[in-house]
Amino acid sequence: GAVWSGLRWGAGLVAVTWVRASGRDAGCWQSLWGCRVGEDQQQGCGGGGSCCWGAESTGGRKRQQGRSCPEGKAVRCPGARWGLLSILRKLKSTPDQEVRILLLGLDNAGKTTLLKQLASEDISHITPTQGFNIKSVQSQGFKLNVWDIGGQRKIRPYWRNYFENTDILIYVIDSADRKRFEETGQELAELLDEEKLSGVPVLIFANKQDLLTAAPASEIAEGLNLHTIRDRVWQIQSCSALSGEGVQDGMNWVCKNVNAKKK
Repeated sequence: GAVWSGLRWGAGLVAVTWVRASGRDAGCWQSLWGCRVGEDQQQGCGGGGSCCWGAESTGGRKRQQGRSCPEGKAVRCPGARWGLLSILRKLKSTPDQEVRILLLGLDNAGKTTLLKQLASEDISHITPTQGFNIKSVQSQGFKLNVWDIGGQRKIRPYWRNYFENTDILIYVIDSADRKRFEETGQELAELLDEEKLSGVPVLIFANKQDLLTAAPASEIAEGLNLHTIRDRVWQIQSCSALSGEGVQDGMNWVCKNVNAKKK
């Protein structure tokens, strides 16, 4: 069974301070949005298979089952350090009350997996995005919106419907699909020429670095001539949306450059 304690409401934020689960086959539960765990709060599973951790979340009415908790192992939340809520907190130093992040890339690049990682959602079953996904989190009057738009060729003409008021563009590339590097480079170049995205900082995630066939970020940057980008700040970051490796570094860059839009 599970006992949820410390549930409280305030300024659109639901916080679950502690979660406890018991029983030999107890699973570790987490909230729908990214949970945040401090190392001093992190606890291991007892011999009977019980476990607990401290967490905060938005949208806490919905909860999903996380991974099982092996006996004697420490509990870890997949989005502990870079979930949407922690990103929101870092962005609160910005002058605007709302930040809009646009997530684009070819189909099968890993955009939805990345978004679900940030939201600490289950990533075991990902289907192609036919329209768009949006994740929104708010606290104390501040709001973060992340838009994930499908990347199939027939959908790309509709990307421009979502350009308005974009603060950060995140472009995701499948580093292991070398046959599509030319195609993804062309799409990125066209995005950078869009008037409504003029000066918008761009983070390029060289995704799927967990695959042996993945090209390193440096090779992709050279192949796409990223060094020629002069009208905005940009960064290319190696990552694996599946494991989460490199995602925190990329999102830290986003937080630092959200106000770097050049007029």
